[in-house]
Amino acid sequence: MIKSIALLGEYTPTFPPHVSTNAAINHAQQLLDVDITANWVSTEDIDSRLFEHYSGIWVAPGSPYKSMELTLWAIRYARENKIPCFGTCGGFQHMVIEYARNVLGVKGAQHAEYDPSASSLFISQLACSLAGREMQLSFEPGSRVAAIYGGLSAKEHYYCNFGVNPDCIDELKQGPLKVSGSDAEGEIRVIEHPDHPFFIGTLFVPQMRSIPERPHPLVTAFLRAVLL
Repeated sequence: MIKSIALLGEYTPTFPPHVSTNAAINHAQQLLDVDITANWVSTEDIDSRLFEHYSGIWVAPGSPYKSMELTLWAIRYARENKIPCFGTCGGFQHMVIEYARNVLGVKGAQHAEYDPSASSLFISQLACSLAGREMQLSFEPGSRVAAIYGGLSAKEHYYCNFGVNPDCIDELKQGPLKVSGSDAEGEIRVIEHPDHPFFIGTLFVPQMRSIPERPHPLVTAFLRAVLL
């Protein structure tokens, strides 16, 4: 049976990260010599039957989403039921919000893109936009992401204006979720859940650096997890 993944987001054919998402999946499929169906699903169309059809979710760049709450529901379901979940850029940000609300118990955890005046902003506007920039990353030794890259550093492309609120970093580190990647300034750029087949979020957009000759290792690892 052919496995399927849901690309959660508001697909825009002129938005480079969305075009790159489709391309990166194709690159990884060719490397693995497998056939995986990838369908874009608008966040407002997420419902309880989502995981009857899909074996994994990729929460895509391009927020604000049409439905933040349905997106958080899908992330929670994937986290609790050990279904592969990959979040890039906006997807990373929503994985942080879901975790803060449902694991750390901060029910009012919010994203500044939706409610900039909220009292518990776990995702805030970056002091300096990262959109269009490439930056060096460092990975934690022994982390899943370091194993996937086969090293402790990489250079990646960003397309975002929001990130983890520095005031919430200590609180975010209180639970099982691990901060496994950071930039040169120590800002959080990668999160992963160690007790999960694949639950990884990146503030950067790895699909932007995937090419047919070198499929991105994170995308390839995600597809491998979906196939299991």
